[in-house]
Amino acid sequence: MDTKNFKVNSENSLVEWTGRKVTGAHNGTIEVKEGNFTFENNILSSGKFVINTRSIKILDIDDSETNAQFANHLASDDFFNSDQFPDAVFEIRHAEPGENNFYHVTGNLTIKGITHSLETTLQIVKTNNAAVLDTKIVIDRTKFNIKFRSSNFFSNLGDTLIFNNFDLNVHLVADAINLN
Repeated sequence: MDTKNFKVNSENSLVEWTGRKVTGAHNGTIEVKEGNFTFENNILSSGKFVINTRSIKILDIDDSETNAQFANHLASDDFFNSDQFPDAVFEIRHAEPGENNFYHVTGNLTIKGITHSLETTLQIVKTNNAAVLDTKIVIDRTKFNIKFRSSNFFSNLGDTLIFNNFDLNVHLVADAINLN
């Protein structure tokens, strides 16, 4: 059996997020802390990546004071409780190969110490020396005890409602590990 391992290069990888509310949306980035992938006979067999919830940046708010207040709110217990839970983790449990380097993936996502299974489609292009993974993961934040201004838990929110789903656009670049 031919096994090939790859280690995520955090410097070249990035997660972009988008959260929506009644009156618009916000977007930004989150740093990738670490990750790895394994291929068995050129087919993705496992993988995992960790993002640093303390590194959330907001890109659509220019005013530095407002930006800092929003970033601190996202780091608070209303959202990610980054002091207590600095890492969010996605671990691939099963990958079903498709055409053009696409895989249908089932994995476990852990945010705020809470783990739920989710399914997504990802594309991973591999050479002998590198692998590049791209996927969009849609997350229902309420499953991870992120209830702030959610219509599932609060009524009469009007235009302050924040939609439950948010998006993570994940771009991971990984280098081959030679285990000689």
